[in-house]
Amino acid sequence: MSGAEGREDRLDLRRLLVLVRQRLRGGRRRVRAAALPVVIAAVAAGLSWAVAHYWLGHAQPFFAPIAAWVCLGFSADREVRKVAELALGVALGVALGELVAYVFNTGVLQIMLVIVVGALLARFVDRGPMLTIQAGVQGIVIVALPVAAIDGPTGRWTDALVGGSFALLVAILTPQDARRRARQLAAASLSDLSHLLGTLGKGLRAGDPELMRDALALGRSTQGTLDDWASVVRNALQSARISPAARRYLPELARLERASTLADRAMRNARVIARRGLAAVEQGAQDDRVSEALEGLAVGALRLGEALGSGGSTADAAQVLTLVTGELDPDDVEDPGWHLQTLVILMRSLTSDLLQASGLSAAEASHLLAR
Repeated sequence: MSGAEGREDRLDLRRLLVLVRQRLRGGRRRVRAAALPVVIAAVAAGLSWAVAHYWLGHAQPFFAPIAAWVCLGFSADREVRKVAELALGVALGVALGELVAYVFNTGVLQIMLVIVVGALLARFVDRGPMLTIQAGVQGIVIVALPVAAIDGPTGRWTDALVGGSFALLVAILTPQDARRRARQLAAASLSDLSHLLGTLGKGLRAGDPELMRDALALGRSTQGTLDDWASVVRNALQSARISPAARRYLPELARLERASTLADRAMRNARVIARRGLAAVEQGAQDDRVSEALEGLAVGALRLGEALGSGGSTADAAQVLTLVTGELDPDDVEDPGWHLQTLVILMRSLTSDLLQASGLSAAEASHLLAR
């Protein structure tokens, strides 16, 4: 193996490690967010099995824990309506499957019948897609399983009712906050952006193209969290508009939705900066003021994420970002190749996005950058 090939392999390994670390960060966040909801769902599933087995006398009440887990899942955002929709879908599918299996026995045509009737009946009952899916799935399971394998035909339906009832009870008793998941994703997304900008600042200061490539790899691996943020906050807004209890969260959810759009735009700008920054470093361009501005933007993005994640004031983040605007005049940067001036122009756009995400209007952000 030549020296060039060995170096290329080491660089590929370095890029892989950067991506693995980013994936591990995301994995830890998801585990932290899901740990308590999963434990609660597990307890509900276990208790539903115990009630069906010891109280109702069913020898194999496996539909009780299945119904509880299907209805609760791993998310902390357990809206009573959605849990009730899933519970109804499970109960409807099991009941229809029991009827079809009892009247027509089991087979290919029976499975087709239970899907068609279950899905159309669920669509008639409610517009929720999960109700329709669960009605079909549970009906298939019931028709495909022999009655003798369980505790009689009605046992499976009562097991499903027990599991669904436990899930609904958990959803009612567990305090819900439509903002929780959106806040978590806001903090995670802006932390990723901060990490990317900080890496860019270090790479530019050191003139290290590998750090710039690391930053580019980081930027390419962050879109999933941003997409989740946008999706979660959009769904939370829709739920809050029809829920009297959650309507008071509308102003903050609207702020989080606006911030998610601006953060996505800022991340796209950061990826372009990473590509341009790599070209600048490869051409030997270097200016500590540009590096300091990138590191200042990293601090501002992190403060903004902390504020949005806690529901607190974004004034501190806005102040940090405002200080950075004074360092973003392309005319102050000396670079015959225009690489650094191009970076500064791109950084101005990113700074405007973050300033607006912190609560400023587009006109106010433009005024700060024009000073």
